[in-house]
Amino acid sequence: MNLNQTEPNRDIRDLVLRERHLAVSEREWKHRLRGYGYGIRDTAEGRFVTSLLKDAPLCRLG
Repeated sequence: MNLNQTEPNRDIRDLVLRERHLAVSEREWKHRLRGYGYGIRDTAEGRFVTSLLKDAPLCRLG
C-alpha cells in the first residue's frame, strides 16, 4: 500500500497519534478513533489508519 503523505493524511495521522497520547490503553484509543470514523489495521506492511465507512486505508502509522 503506497499512500502519499498529503496534507489531509498528515492531519489524520496527527489526530490519531494525539488520541493515542490521550488514551490510557490501546482499547480506549481504538474506541476513541471509532468516534471519528477511523480504525487501525495491522498488516504485514505495517499499521494503517482506515476509514470505517469505506473500509479503506487512509495513511500509514510510523
